[in-house]
Amino acid sequence: MIVALDSEAFNVLAGRSSVGKQRVRRIMRSAERLGREVLVPSLVLAELYRGHGHNQLVDACLARERASLDTRDTDRHLARIVGGVLAAARAGSEMIVDAHVVAVAVEAGGGVLVSGDEGDLSRLSAPYHHVAVESLRDKNSTSVWCRVKPSLW
Repeated sequence: MIVALDSEAFNVLAGRSSVGKQRVRRIMRSAERLGREVLVPSLVLAELYRGHGHNQLVDACLARERASLDTRDTDRHLARIVGGVLAAARAGSEMIVDAHVVAVAVEAGGGVLVSGDEGDLSRLSAPYHHVAVESLRDKNSTSVWCRVKPSLW
């Protein structure tokens, strides 16, 4: 079981102090306490590298969080899982980045996907009962750790 960040969650983590950033950090601390990995697919980074200023923000965040955040590159094995995620949701390649976020959790045997916009991730992860989506926008939600089956952690 892992925690995976989508583009918006990573962007919030890389940005200025905010309620969203505090939530992402809280989730990452919880994962660390539980001995779980926090991953960001490299395709998410490709989506965020958009020019010199933003590139510096992304790189600074990766450096700052290097002890608690790993990247997952796409190899042939992960590519097959991504294709399966897209096929199961009957989705097109326009959802390729979000499919990578789901796929890293599926590959790990399950996990929590942290997202600023959970709609696409919820659709893509629907067939995978061992994958949960935690929205940064849902201020009244109970902690995600309470909603995931304890046996999965």
